[in-house]
Amino acid sequence: MMEQVLERSLVIPGTKTPIGLDSIIGLIPVVGDIITAAMGMYIVWEARNLGMSKFQMARMTGNVGIDLILGSVPMVGDLFDFFWRSNSKNLKIIRKHLDKHHPETRIIEG
Repeated sequence: MMEQVLERSLVIPGTKTPIGLDSIIGLIPVVGDIITAAMGMYIVWEARNLGMSKFQMARMTGNVGIDLILGSVPMVGDLFDFFWRSNSKNLKIIRKHLDKHHPETRIIEG
C-alpha cells in the first residue's frame, strides 16, 4: 500500500501516467526528498520483518539512497523522481522473495 501511495496514487490528467507522493513531495527542495526517503525506508523496515537477506536489504536501501541523492538535485532531481521508482523496485524484490519462500501467499494480478 505504501508503494502505491508513493508511486501510483494519482494519474496525470490527459495521460495514463501514474505519479505519487514521491514525485509531488519531492518538488519541495531537500526536505521533500528526505520525507519520501523516510517513507521508502518504511518499506525496507517491513522487508526486514519478513526475514529478507542482507543482500536484498542492501539493494532496497540502495534504491532509496539513489532516489534520495539524485532526487535532491534541483530541477533534474524532480524529473529523476518521475522515472526512478525506487519503491516499485523494492516491492518487486519483496514479491520475488515471498513467491520463492512463501508460495502460498502468491497473489494473482489481473
